[in-house]
Amino acid sequence: MDAFRYSDTVFPIRDDIVAANRTTWERIAHAGSWWTGAERIAIAAETRNARSCQLCRARKQALSPNAVQGEHDGGAATVLPPTAVDTVHRVVTDQSRLSREWLETLAHAGLADGHYVELLGVVVAIVSIDAFHGALGLPPEPLPEPVAGEPSGYRPSGLDANEAWVPMLGSKPESSAEGDLFPPLPQVPNVLRALSLVPDAVRSLNELSAAYYLPVVEIADPSAAGGRAISRPQIELIAARVSALNECFY
Repeated sequence: MDAFRYSDTVFPIRDDIVAANRTTWERIAHAGSWWTGAERIAIAAETRNARSCQLCRARKQALSPNAVQGEHDGGAATVLPPTAVDTVHRVVTDQSRLSREWLETLAHAGLADGHYVELLGVVVAIVSIDAFHGALGLPPEPLPEPVAGEPSGYRPSGLDANEAWVPMLGSKPESSAEGDLFPPLPQVPNVLRALSLVPDAVRSLNELSAAYYLPVVEIADPSAAGGRAISRPQIELIAARVSALNECFY
């Protein structure tokens, strides 16, 4: 893959960041568990459209997002169903007002839990990589061309449907097929388990986290800094500030 060359930046970009970005782009271009490659690329495109969407801006200012109706910018020319477009835009622009009741309406509208979790995985990947480019003053990387193929429909065994809004795997998956998802820690972070209905979404998150933050197995070790140019306290200060600005639940 010829993407993410970074030949125009004055800052040296680590090889592991380039590799993680390219792997993510390749994953997004292929069919996943529930969406085709073309649909996954469309989810990525809507993630970018949401940032300048006039409807999203009006909803953000309203007392309730349901008080403002209309069509999302960019949504008319997509292969995605309207419910998926609206979901992407809400996740990107108004996360703090998502609710379990809202999520249940998605299922009634035809957006099943697996589709929702896979959609979240694509959104997270695009937001992460685009934010990195923005910090460097670089334009967003052009999205890859979709690869033909059908979704696998794969749903892992051993899911717990009662612990969270969506089914999740336990910290020790029953199937060896998911044995690589979680590190051997006393407690697996819920941020990883949250996407485990779609195992490849967890794998992508692990790869990006290891490159942009720290490998998951090192997070609980306060002395670990991943060989970065800044110290662990500096890493955590930046992470905490970004989380606060993003109104992170944690």
